[in-house]
Amino acid sequence: KRFDPKKLSDKSVLHCWDPASMEDLGEMKPLTAEQVAIEIEKARKAQEQWSSSSFDQRRLLLRTFLRCIVENQSSIAAVACRDSGKTRVDAMLGEILVTLEKIRWVIAEGEQHLKPEYRSSGLMNLHKTSRVEFRPVGVVGAIVPWNYPFHNVFNPIISAVFAGNSIVIKVSEYASWSTKYYVKLIDACLKASGAPPNLIRILVGYGNTGAAMLSSPLNITDEKKENARNFQDATPRAGGPRERGVDLLIFVGSVGVGRKVAAAGAESLTPVILELGGKDPFIICNDVDVKSLTQLVCRGVFQNMGQNCAGPERFIVYESIYDEFVDSITSIVMKLKVGVPTDDDCVDCGALRLPQAAGELEERIANAVKQGAKLVSGGHAVSNLKGQFLEPTVLADVTSDMDIAQEEIFGPIVCIMKVKGDSDAEAVRIANHCGFALGASVHSANVERARRVGSAVRAGMCAVNDLEGASYLSQSLPFGGVGRAGSGRFAGIEGLRGVCYAHSVVENRASFLKASIPPAIAYPSQGNGPTFCEGLVELLYGYSIGARLSGLVKLTKASLGGKKQN
Repeated sequence: KRFDPKKLSDKSVLHCWDPASMEDLGEMKPLTAEQVAIEIEKARKAQEQWSSSSFDQRRLLLRTFLRCIVENQSSIAAVACRDSGKTRVDAMLGEILVTLEKIRWVIAEGEQHLKPEYRSSGLMNLHKTSRVEFRPVGVVGAIVPWNYPFHNVFNPIISAVFAGNSIVIKVSEYASWSTKYYVKLIDACLKASGAPPNLIRILVGYGNTGAAMLSSPLNITDEKKENARNFQDATPRAGGPRERGVDLLIFVGSVGVGRKVAAAGAESLTPVILELGGKDPFIICNDVDVKSLTQLVCRGVFQNMGQNCAGPERFIVYESIYDEFVDSITSIVMKLKVGVPTDDDCVDCGALRLPQAAGELEERIANAVKQGAKLVSGGHAVSNLKGQFLEPTVLADVTSDMDIAQEEIFGPIVCIMKVKGDSDAEAVRIANHCGFALGASVHSANVERARRVGSAVRAGMCAVNDLEGASYLSQSLPFGGVGRAGSGRFAGIEGLRGVCYAHSVVENRASFLKASIPPAIAYPSQGNGPTFCEGLVELLYGYSIGARLSGLVKLTKASLGGKKQN
C-alpha cells in the first residue's frame, strides 16, 4: 500500500517506506532509554571477552564479513535501494565497493598500526625503552545517517571490532527498515567466526534513543523521559562502566545535531568524533579539456542524488572556459532519466530520502535565482512521479554571498561559480570563502599547478585531477574535515587508533637495572639538591662544551658533598 506522510506525526513508532515508489514498508518500535542501556551492557560484556582476542581472530571476523558481502551483494544493494531511493549503481559504488575496500585494507594492514609503537626515550631515560600501546576504548557508539544505509553501519563496525571494541550503532529513523536484513547478516557472521554474539548491537529510534547512548536512564527524570526529543533533553551522568553510556561516540550528521552531540559528550566527558558534512569546491582551471571532465562532474553531483557528505557542491570554473563548461554539463543533465530505480536499471537519478527535501530544495533554488543565479536546467520537483523526486538541476552565475553557496545542499544541483580573470588566487579565495572544509578537488593540465592550488585550499582532504571522493577509496587515509565539517577522523591509521586510547609504557632495558634516587635529591634533604639539579640541566642541555663541563663539575660536587649547614 502507499505510504501516507501524515503518519510521520506519530512518534510512537518508526515509519518505513520506499521514497521512490512510496510503498509502505511497515513500522518498527523505537528503543527507550532503558532498552538502550541494556543493549550497551550486552555490548560491554561481549567486549570484555573480545578485548583479549588475537588479531588472527579479528581478521577471521572481517574475512567472514567480506565473503558474506561479496556473496550477497545483490540483495544488500537491493535493500539499500528500497530504504534510500538510490539506483543500483549508486548502491554498488557507495555501499558495497567502499565497504569491501575498507575491510580489505584493515585485514592487510590493520595489525601493524595497532601493535605497540616504540618511541625515543630521551636523555634522561637512555637506560629505558618507551612505547605506546593502542588499547580498545571499550564500547564504541555510532550515530549514523540515512544516505548510505549499509555502508554507514559497516564503516564504524570494521575499525571498532578490529581494534578490540564492541560497538552500538544507532541508525537514522529514515533508514531503519534495512537493519532487519543487515542485522541478520551481522549476527550470522559473528556466529560463523566464533565472535561474541552481542559484539555488535543495532539501535533504532528517534533523537532521544541516540541521546541515551551518552547518559544513564537512571539519571533522567520521568518528565524528561516523556519529553526527550534531542540531546539537550537528557542529562548525562559520568560514573563507572555500568553507569555511563558508550566510551566513545562517532557522530555523522548535520551541524545542528552535531552541536548537541558535542555538548552532551562534554557533559558526560565522553570523547566525540564529529563528521558534519561539507560544501566541497571542485576547481577547474582554464587549461583543462572541459569535455573530459563532464562525466566526472556528473558522477560527483548525481551519485546518490547528491546526498553525500563528501561531494562537489561548488564548481569553481575559470572565466575563459566558463560558458563551454555550462553548456557541456547542461547537455548531459537534460538527458538524465529520473525514476523508480528498482523498476529500471537505466534510471540515472533516484529519489530524495527525506519527505520534505524536494520542497526545501525548490525553495533554495528559487532563492538563489532571486539573489542573482541563473537557472539553466531543472529546479523543480517531478510532478509526474509519485515518489520524492527533484529534477537534476544546473545553476550558473552562483556567487559566494548567496545562501546556496554557503549551506550544504544535499541534492542533485550543479552550482557553477565563475573565476574572473582566470586567477588561481581568486579560485582559492572562492574555495576558502565557506565555513565547511571537508574535501576539495583541483583540475588542471599542469599537475604541479593543481597541487599548488590544492595546497592553498583549506580542507581535510584534497584530490588532484579527480573527485575528492577518490581519497575515500584510499582507505589508508583519514577521513574528516575542519571548521563546520567537524572534528576527529575515521578511516585510515588515524581511524583505527581513534577508537583506542593511547597507553604509554616505559621500562628498563635490562632486568638488572633498578630505579633509584640520587643521594643529592633523596629525603631528608642534605641541601645539595639545587646544585645537583642545576648541574644536571647544564650537563644535558648546555649550549656549549664549557657550559656542559661546568654542569658536570656542579653535579659531581653536589653528589660528593656532605650535608650543608644553614
